Amino acid sequence: MKVGFIGLGNVGGKLAGSLLRNKFDIIVRDLDSKLTKNFSDQGAQVSNNPKDLAEKSDLIITCLPSPKVCSKVMEADDGVIKGLTKNKIWLEMSTTDDKEVKRLGELVKSRGAIPLDAPVSGGCHRAATGNIAIFVGGERKAFEKILPVLTTMGRQILHTGELGSASILKVITNFLASTHLVALGEAWSVAKKSNLDMKKTFKGIQVSSGNSFVHETESQVILNGSYNINFTMDLVEKDMTLFNNLSKKLNIPLEISPLVLNIFKDAHKKYGSRAWSSMVVKRLEDICKINFRANGYPEELVDNEKEEKGYEI
Repeated sequence: MKVGFIGLGNVGGKLAGSLLRNKFDIIVRDLDSKLTKNFSDQGAQVSNNPKDLAEKSDLIITCLPSPKVCSKVMEADDGVIKGLTKNKIWLEMSTTDDKEVKRLGELVKSRGAIPLDAPVSGGCHRAATGNIAIFVGGERKAFEKILPVLTTMGRQILHTGELGSASILKVITNFLASTHLVALGEAWSVAKKSNLDMKKTFKGIQVSSGNSFVHETESQVILNGSYNINFTMDLVEKDMTLFNNLSKKLNIPLEISPLVLNIFKDAHKKYGSRAWSSMVVKRLEDICKINFRANGYPEELVDNEKEEKGYEI
């Protein structure tokens, strides 16, 4: 199976890297020539446009920063859809709106091809080692056909149901992660102002009922001071907005999510769109004139687990 991969950013580059590392025949596309050159130097083909990539691939993967960008890549005159033919598979790995992925899915089906949505969860450090989780929505038969590709890019693979269901689950998990991160900022502030030892506080939260995946990962780069979680403020705001819009469509009167989104919007305004998302906690550091620094924590997270072939859960 020839795999075309469009979007070699923080997440996409790592997912495509897992395919290249495991000897898949891949062709890549990104607007940043430095990123494509890195893949070319390692033996990957580089495509001049999405249509060309789709024509040359059996499986076309998109991993892009927003629904707007994905729409452009798919629907342009030299876009993916123009290069699709019968039985090719489009795998949307961006975090996107379920309504949008279904809309594009209909265009894909009109060409005789098959759409699947497959967002990932678990952090860029796990994407780098092929140990990230992947949610997949869409036709079961197509899911099974590309399972060898999915189990190379990820560790735990979940088929969530119909097209769009994976995208809904992804924005739910991102809402929870964002809420945990904002709560951690408040927790660290109280700990610091109470003169608690930061290292002992980290361990105490880790072994308590207050623990979370976000604490075990993002608290480390917060304590280091790099905040480098390989995920940016603008992306959190996009994901939280997707979750809030979904709740409005479902007539659910949310209370926590709009507040968390406003906090991230404020951090976005203060620190910039490309600031690391974990810098949301810096709002309270700045207001209270404190910092959460402690020695012995990494500048950037590294997945120390051995790369293993993934499996369906």
